[in-house]
Amino acid sequence: MVILETERLTIAPAALTDKEFFFALLNSRNWLQFIGDRGIKTVQDAENYIRNSLIKSYQEKGFGLYKVLLKPTNEPIGICGFLKRDYLDSVDIGYAILPTYEGKGYTLEAATAIMEYGKTQLGLQIVYGITTEVNLASRRILEKLGLQLISRRIDNDQNTELLIYSNKV
Repeated sequence: MVILETERLTIAPAALTDKEFFFALLNSRNWLQFIGDRGIKTVQDAENYIRNSLIKSYQEKGFGLYKVLLKPTNEPIGICGFLKRDYLDSVDIGYAILPTYEGKGYTLEAATAIMEYGKTQLGLQIVYGITTEVNLASRRILEKLGLQLISRRIDNDQNTELLIYSNKV
């Protein structure tokens, strides 16, 4: 089932058969540096992550993080979608891409489509974005999506300062 299509990408729900891709993504250098270690040490761990995090979110919330695929080959290259965190009153947009595909505009293309989907299909008025001071690429994407820095908070789990962006200021 396809959620969205862009010029170069297809965005679709994750499936348990995507476990090798998610194993690679969740252990990529940028994921570990900027998002954090999710303890995905085996392909079976990746399958459990898909089941207990992604698929569960689709079922319970009606949205989540979706896999991003290259149109011509259907090769998964990243994820993009919405998360709902306890400390925010609305969703935040999340995205990640395999290092091989960085710098080609794929993340911005997927995130732009997801923002439009959130507005038109999910009825979202407010969307947040969360990143860190040092994650310049993520900050640039949030700003290109029209989000502005509104606050900062400490993530006690990772002992890091988070920057909170919003499309409504």
